[in-house]
Amino acid sequence: MGKYINIGNEGFRKIRNSEYVDKSGLIDIVNGTLFSEQCFSCVSRCRRFGKSMAAKMLCAYYDRSCDSKSLFADLAIAKAPSFEKHLNKYPVIYLDMTSFVTKYHEDSIIQIIDAALKADVHEAYPQVPFREGNDLMDGLLQIAEATGDQFVFIIDEWDAICRELHPNTSAMDRYVNWLRRMFKSVDGSRVFAGVYMTGILPIKKYKTQSALNNFREYSMMSPGKMASFFGFTKDEVRVIACKHGMDFDELEKWYDGYQIGSQPSMFNPNSVMLAIDEQWCESYWGKTGATDAVANYIQMNYEGLKDDIIYMLAGGRCKVDPKGFKNDISQVLNRDDVLTVLIHLGYLSYDRTKKECYIPNREVAGEMEEAIKANNWKNIINALQKSEQLLRSTIEGDCEAVAKGIDNAHDENTSILSYNNENSLACVLAIAYYYARNDYIIHRELPTGKGFADLVLIPRKNINSPAIVLELKYNHDVDAAIDQIHRKKYPAKVAEYTGNLLLVGINYDKETKTHQCKIEKVTI
Repeated sequence: MGKYINIGNEGFRKIRNSEYVDKSGLIDIVNGTLFSEQCFSCVSRCRRFGKSMAAKMLCAYYDRSCDSKSLFADLAIAKAPSFEKHLNKYPVIYLDMTSFVTKYHEDSIIQIIDAALKADVHEAYPQVPFREGNDLMDGLLQIAEATGDQFVFIIDEWDAICRELHPNTSAMDRYVNWLRRMFKSVDGSRVFAGVYMTGILPIKKYKTQSALNNFREYSMMSPGKMASFFGFTKDEVRVIACKHGMDFDELEKWYDGYQIGSQPSMFNPNSVMLAIDEQWCESYWGKTGATDAVANYIQMNYEGLKDDIIYMLAGGRCKVDPKGFKNDISQVLNRDDVLTVLIHLGYLSYDRTKKECYIPNREVAGEMEEAIKANNWKNIINALQKSEQLLRSTIEGDCEAVAKGIDNAHDENTSILSYNNENSLACVLAIAYYYARNDYIIHRELPTGKGFADLVLIPRKNINSPAIVLELKYNHDVDAAIDQIHRKKYPAKVAEYTGNLLLVGINYDKETKTHQCKIEKVTI
């Protein structure tokens, strides 16, 4: 057993000794790429979404220096036809880039990595003499020629150099060139049965092409057939919640909402497991070590990015074009780059079909709130702080207080959001009622009997509060808004969710620039 080669299965054994959700089906996908032109895989996903677990699982499965059959016997991979064929059959090289970037900060880090791996491999193959001055790839070629062995190479946190070292260092370019030396040349197919890299960012682009275009890339934006292994599915979380007596709806509110490829609803796995362990749902995002990232990016405010963040906080979605991003966080040049980085970091989810991004859940929304505070967006902070009182006034039927609260939200946000159409009004209202998402599922333009309600608040499970339907009008009286709710049969539709209902009609007078409110209680 070496430090980097044939490290055994102890890492995955510790994982199996803890609560484990079976993601071993990923192995079958990787098995299908071995000894082919598709044997080079780069899987990028955000922090705490199981990157290192997957890498340790692959090490345990392929490493021929150990016997891992019992670790996988009860998992999905054991039923796959490829299971026995590749189990513990290869020399495995495992490189965790964070172990180097936390220790070395100079441009010579790549030479240090190459020398460390070469020494470990040489020790594992003492019968194959290495030629003086040769690098790691030369040594691996000598071994392949002398013994016929082909390696599985696994790199965890492959992009740590890009993320952790000073952006002006040449280490990243040297590192990419080292990767190209290892994997891009024709010698790669002679040396490697398979290569699996994982990190947060996809492979760095030069101009418009990936530096390693022979790699099949799987990412938060384009996960391909690995989508179901990027996080926890609803069914998986339901099983965990039932086993540990946790409220599934609460876990869903906090940690669901990621749309990853063909998977429309994925949970943050680390946060789910921490909530299970603590028996309490709250934001565990700050423990990922990336708490300042979103604040640093949104303060750039490229091309109205500030408006986009506020719009998404209000439940909206924003168009994004990720194609121009170079997959390098030191080269964030415009609004689309910022949004793309936030998708890769897990602060936003991405709808590939509509090319839109959005805030996925309460946990991430809380991080966005902290970022807003860090950037001192006073108007938005004030609106968010006042939203609790606005909800309370609405439930209490205090029309005057509601109208005044919406007036304040309008005044505090007119410099950020244009206020000349009903969509802008709906956005400001969603910010004004932001606190409600603690107890409500908030819908904008919910389909109803004969049209759309502008804002609908449905109480979450075990919340003893009325549902709320808000209808927004310009230059009408509030009675017209209430009448429209009745004419469109909103109450009957919302009654499918709850029997307690408040109808809230709101009008904005453009001349006086004030709001009027009428609240009607309905019992169905």
